[in-house]
Amino acid sequence: MIISEDLLLAYGANYETFNTHDTIFLEGNLPKYYFQITHGIVELNNYHEDGKEFIQNILSDGQSFGESFLFDDKAYPTNATAKTPCTIIKLAKSDFFNLLNQNSEVSSRMFKCLADRLYYKYVMLFNVSSPDPMLKIKTVMDCLKGNDDNSKYSFQVPLTRQQLANLTGLRVETVIRTIKKMHNSNLLKLEKRKIFY
Repeated sequence: MIISEDLLLAYGANYETFNTHDTIFLEGNLPKYYFQITHGIVELNNYHEDGKEFIQNILSDGQSFGESFLFDDKAYPTNATAKTPCTIIKLAKSDFFNLLNQNSEVSSRMFKCLADRLYYKYVMLFNVSSPDPMLKIKTVMDCLKGNDDNSKYSFQVPLTRQQLANLTGLRVETVIRTIKKMHNSNLLKLEKRKIFY
Protein backbone atom coordinates (compact mmCIF):
# COMPACT_ATOMS: atom_id res chain seq x y z
CA MET A 1 0.00 0.00 0.00
CA ILE A 2 1.47 3.32 -1.09
CA ILE A 3 -0.61 5.57 1.17
CA SER A 4 -2.42 4.44 4.31
CA GLU A 5 -6.20 4.54 4.02
CA ASP A 6 -6.44 6.54 7.26
CA LEU A 7 -4.21 9.25 5.78
CA LEU A 8 -6.19 9.29 2.53
CA LEU A 9 -9.45 9.62 4.48
CA ALA A 10 -7.97 12.43 6.59
CA TYR A 11 -7.34 14.36 3.34
CA GLY A 12 -10.91 13.89 2.09
CA ALA A 13 -10.83 10.57 0.21
CA ASN A 14 -13.90 8.38 -0.04
CA TYR A 15 -14.65 4.77 -0.96
CA GLU A 16 -16.37 3.79 -4.18
CA THR A 17 -17.45 0.31 -5.23
CA PHE A 18 -17.41 -1.08 -8.75
CA ASN A 19 -18.89 -4.25 -10.21
CA THR A 20 -17.02 -6.55 -12.58
CA HIS A 21 -16.54 -4.84 -15.99
CA ASP A 22 -17.42 -1.37 -14.63
CA THR A 23 -15.37 1.47 -16.08
CA ILE A 24 -13.40 3.48 -13.52
CA PHE A 25 -12.05 5.94 -16.07
CA LEU A 26 -11.94 6.13 -19.86
CA GLU A 27 -9.16 6.89 -22.29
CA GLY A 28 -9.56 10.53 -23.27
CA ASN A 29 -11.00 11.71 -19.93
CA LEU A 30 -9.06 14.21 -17.84
CA PRO A 31 -7.47 12.84 -14.63
CA LYS A 32 -9.20 14.14 -11.50
CA TYR A 33 -8.47 11.53 -8.78
CA TYR A 34 -5.83 9.40 -7.13
CA PHE A 35 -7.10 5.80 -6.98
CA GLN A 36 -5.98 3.07 -4.58
CA ILE A 37 -7.45 -0.43 -4.56
CA THR A 38 -8.78 -1.57 -1.19
CA HIS A 39 -10.07 -4.84 -2.58
CA GLY A 40 -10.32 -6.28 -6.09
CA ILE A 41 -8.52 -6.36 -9.43
CA VAL A 42 -8.27 -3.47 -11.89
CA GLU A 43 -7.02 -3.68 -15.45
CA LEU A 44 -5.52 -0.79 -17.42
CA ASN A 45 -6.19 -1.42 -21.10
CA ASN A 46 -6.67 -0.07 -24.60
CA TYR A 47 -8.59 -1.42 -27.59
CA HIS A 48 -7.32 -1.63 -31.15
CA GLU A 49 -9.58 -0.60 -34.03
CA ASP A 50 -10.52 -4.27 -34.56
CA GLY A 51 -11.71 -4.46 -30.93
CA LYS A 52 -8.74 -6.52 -29.71
CA GLU A 53 -7.80 -5.65 -26.14
CA PHE A 54 -4.24 -4.72 -25.15
CA ILE A 55 -3.60 -4.89 -21.39
CA GLN A 56 -1.23 -2.25 -20.05
CA ASN A 57 -1.25 -3.50 -16.45
CA ILE A 58 -3.21 -5.58 -13.93
CA LEU A 59 -3.37 -4.25 -10.37
CA SER A 60 -4.79 -5.57 -7.10
CA ASP A 61 -5.25 -4.93 -3.36
CA GLY A 62 -3.14 -2.07 -2.00
CA GLN A 63 -1.91 -0.87 -5.38
CA SER A 64 -2.62 2.55 -6.82
CA PHE A 65 -3.28 3.53 -10.43
CA GLY A 66 -3.62 6.64 -12.54
CA GLU A 67 -1.45 8.74 -10.23
CA SER A 68 1.24 9.46 -12.84
CA PHE A 69 -1.41 11.12 -15.02
CA LEU A 70 -2.20 13.65 -12.27
CA PHE A 71 1.18 15.32 -12.77
CA ASP A 72 0.22 16.58 -16.22
CA ASP A 73 -2.84 18.15 -17.82
CA LYS A 74 -3.18 15.48 -20.50
CA ALA A 75 -6.06 13.07 -20.95
CA TYR A 76 -5.84 9.44 -19.82
CA PRO A 77 -4.04 7.36 -22.48
CA THR A 78 -5.73 4.19 -21.22
CA ASN A 79 -8.94 2.83 -19.68
CA ALA A 80 -9.29 1.49 -16.14
CA THR A 81 -11.77 -1.38 -15.75
CA ALA A 82 -12.81 -3.43 -12.71
CA LYS A 83 -12.03 -7.08 -13.48
CA THR A 84 -13.63 -8.24 -10.24
CA PRO A 85 -15.94 -6.49 -7.77
CA CYS A 86 -13.76 -3.68 -6.38
CA THR A 87 -13.65 -1.23 -3.52
CA ILE A 88 -11.46 1.72 -4.40
CA ILE A 89 -10.51 4.69 -2.29
CA LYS A 90 -10.24 7.87 -4.35
CA LEU A 91 -8.85 11.28 -3.53
CA ALA A 92 -9.35 14.47 -5.53
CA LYS A 93 -6.30 15.73 -7.42
CA SER A 94 -5.85 18.94 -5.37
CA ASP A 95 -6.14 17.01 -2.09
CA PHE A 96 -3.65 14.43 -3.40
CA PHE A 97 -1.08 17.16 -4.04
CA ASN A 98 -1.70 18.68 -0.59
CA LEU A 99 -1.10 15.24 0.95
CA LEU A 100 2.19 14.81 -0.96
CA ASN A 101 3.39 18.34 -0.11
CA GLN A 102 2.71 17.84 3.60
CA ASN A 103 4.08 14.27 3.91
CA SER A 104 7.60 13.87 2.54
CA GLU A 105 7.81 10.14 3.35
CA VAL A 106 4.66 9.52 1.30
CA SER A 107 6.14 11.57 -1.56
CA SER A 108 9.28 9.40 -1.48
CA ARG A 109 7.20 6.20 -1.61
CA MET A 110 5.16 7.64 -4.48
CA PHE A 111 8.27 8.48 -6.50
CA LYS A 112 9.64 4.97 -5.85
CA CYS A 113 6.34 3.50 -7.06
CA LEU A 114 6.43 5.65 -10.21
CA ALA A 115 10.06 4.66 -10.85
CA ASP A 116 9.13 0.96 -10.51
CA ARG A 117 6.25 1.40 -12.98
CA LEU A 118 8.50 3.22 -15.44
CA TYR A 119 11.06 0.40 -15.17
CA TYR A 120 8.29 -2.14 -15.85
CA LYS A 121 7.14 -0.15 -18.90
CA TYR A 122 10.67 -0.09 -20.35
CA VAL A 123 11.03 -3.84 -19.85
CA MET A 124 7.62 -4.53 -21.38
CA LEU A 125 8.16 -2.15 -24.31
CA PHE A 126 11.33 -4.01 -25.27
CA ASN A 127 9.55 -7.30 -24.63
CA VAL A 128 6.69 -6.47 -27.01
CA SER A 129 9.20 -5.79 -29.79
CA SER A 130 10.66 -9.32 -29.52
CA PRO A 131 9.58 -11.90 -32.12
CA ASP A 132 10.10 -14.75 -29.59
CA PRO A 133 6.85 -15.70 -27.80
CA MET A 134 8.72 -17.62 -25.08
CA LEU A 135 10.79 -14.54 -24.24
CA LYS A 136 7.65 -12.39 -24.12
CA ILE A 137 5.86 -14.73 -21.70
CA LYS A 138 8.98 -15.29 -19.57
CA THR A 139 9.49 -11.51 -19.23
CA VAL A 140 5.92 -11.02 -17.99
CA MET A 141 6.36 -13.84 -15.46
CA ASP A 142 9.72 -12.45 -14.30
CA CYS A 143 8.10 -9.04 -13.72
CA LEU A 144 5.20 -10.57 -11.81
CA LYS A 145 7.38 -12.82 -9.67
CA GLY A 146 9.88 -10.08 -8.85
CA ASN A 147 13.35 -10.58 -7.46
CA ASP A 148 12.38 -11.67 -3.95
CA ASP A 149 12.06 -15.39 -4.64
CA ASN A 150 14.35 -17.22 -7.05
CA SER A 151 13.16 -20.72 -6.18
CA LYS A 152 11.67 -22.65 -9.07
CA TYR A 153 7.89 -23.05 -9.32
CA SER A 154 7.27 -21.05 -6.12
CA PHE A 155 5.11 -18.40 -7.78
CA GLN A 156 1.60 -19.07 -9.06
CA VAL A 157 0.99 -16.84 -12.08
CA PRO A 158 -2.28 -14.98 -11.37
CA LEU A 159 -3.15 -14.48 -15.05
CA THR A 160 -5.26 -16.41 -17.51
CA ARG A 161 -3.86 -17.42 -20.88
CA GLN A 162 -6.04 -14.70 -22.42
CA GLN A 163 -4.58 -12.06 -20.09
CA LEU A 164 -1.04 -13.22 -20.95
CA ALA A 165 -1.95 -12.89 -24.63
CA ASN A 166 -3.34 -9.40 -24.09
CA LEU A 167 -0.26 -8.32 -22.12
CA THR A 168 2.20 -9.61 -24.72
CA GLY A 169 0.37 -8.92 -27.97
CA LEU A 170 0.30 -12.66 -28.77
CA ARG A 171 -2.66 -14.74 -29.86
CA VAL A 172 -4.10 -16.91 -27.10
CA GLU A 173 -3.36 -20.06 -29.13
CA THR A 174 0.32 -19.04 -29.29
CA VAL A 175 0.36 -18.50 -25.51
CA ILE A 176 -1.14 -21.95 -24.91
CA ARG A 177 1.42 -23.67 -27.19
CA THR A 178 4.33 -21.69 -25.73
CA ILE A 179 3.34 -22.42 -22.12
CA LYS A 180 3.22 -26.13 -22.99
CA LYS A 181 6.74 -25.87 -24.50
CA MET A 182 7.96 -24.02 -21.39
CA HIS A 183 6.48 -26.78 -19.22
CA ASN A 184 8.20 -29.47 -21.31
CA SER A 185 11.49 -27.53 -20.98
CA ASN A 186 11.05 -27.29 -17.16
CA LEU A 187 10.88 -23.47 -17.27
CA LEU A 188 7.52 -23.60 -15.52
CA LYS A 189 5.18 -26.20 -14.07
CA LEU A 190 1.53 -26.81 -14.96
CA GLU A 191 -0.80 -28.24 -12.32
CA LYS A 192 -4.54 -28.45 -13.02
CA ARG A 193 -4.29 -25.58 -15.58
CA LYS A 194 -2.47 -23.40 -13.02
CA ILE A 195 0.94 -22.04 -13.96
CA PHE A 196 3.78 -22.14 -11.40
CA TYR A 197 6.93 -20.21 -12.25
